[in-house]
Amino acid sequence: MKDEVWKRDEIESPCVKICVVHPEARVCVGCHRTIEEISAWSRLTHEARRAIMQDLPARSALLTRRRGGRAARMAQD
Repeated sequence: MKDEVWKRDEIESPCVKICVVHPEARVCVGCHRTIEEISAWSRLTHEARRAIMQDLPARSALLTRRRGGRAARMAQD
C-alpha cells in the first residue's frame, strides 16, 4: 500500500541533469525549459506540463553553439 504514493499519473520532468542556462536564449541547455518553468514545474497542471513538453523540441534551435571561443572571435576582426 505504501508504494501507491510513488505511482502517480504525472508527466515526468524533462531534466537530464545538465543544468546550464544559455546566456542569450535564457533556457536550460539540458532540458530547454526556462528558469520560471523549472521552478514552477512541481506546481504546474498536467495540461501546462504537457504544453511545455510539446514546445521543448522547437527550443533547441534557440541554442546556438559557439565554436572556437575567444580566439575564433578575435580572428574575425
